[in-house]
Amino acid sequence: MERIVNAKQLRSSLPRIVEGVRRGERYTVIYRSRPAFRIVPARDEDIADGELADDPIYGAAAVGASKDRRSSADHDALLYGRE
Repeated sequence: MERIVNAKQLRSSLPRIVEGVRRGERYTVIYRSRPAFRIVPARDEDIADGELADDPIYGAAAVGASKDRRSSADHDALLYGRE
């Protein structure tokens, strides 16, 4: 299902939109009254196993402290689905 949101709605509803995308929903984001980009579900084949390890951002050192007392490994598991 394709939904349309503006940039302000995207910022205020990001967690809900992420959950929708995980369920297969697609979003078109409107910025200044024009379509700017789409948010679509990622497929497993879109991300090769080796690509993530080679990504400098993924391997970067922490730059702050977590407010929820979770470790960086916990956050990686939540974000990337990996343990």
